[in-house]
Amino acid sequence: MSDLSIPYFHTAPLNEQQAAEICEWVYEPPYDIYGWMSWDQMQELEIEFGDPELRQQQYLAVLDAKEELAGFAQLFPLQQTIRLGIGMRPDLCGNGYGTEFTLAVVRTAIQRNPEAEIDLEVLTWNQRAIRTYQKAGFHITDTYTRRTPDGMKPFYCMIYNKQTS
Repeated sequence: MSDLSIPYFHTAPLNEQQAAEICEWVYEPPYDIYGWMSWDQMQELEIEFGDPELRQQQYLAVLDAKEELAGFAQLFPLQQTIRLGIGMRPDLCGNGYGTEFTLAVVRTAIQRNPEAEIDLEVLTWNQRAIRTYQKAGFHITDTYTRRTPDGMKPFYCMIYNKQTS
């Protein structure tokens, strides 16, 4: 019998109610940079999952075994690559769920395009996320700086090794 205290994660289309809920999440520093603007602003500006068409095309809800919203993912299509953007509900962060959560998103990306490379970007200081991604089968392939709301910051590009899956 499985341990019910460990959630099983799966993905589903991200609906408007879930998108609005994500905008209310508050992360502890230094992870607070991952917060979103208000849902009203996201809709008014039609950015990210505030744009209904973009939400339908690229965003997923990550649900636990009780069908509760545990996080979200963006599957951003590049040439022959799917770039993942991943966000877990703040109260779940740091509890050891990250690898299983990440792999639920990876499974969906592979289902959408089995031939595509899967990668993600992560700030170099975010060692908690980097360790999680490594456990899920990603490895660092590149380091570069990129513009963020707080100026230029160093990032790693990490690629998923499908051979380990």
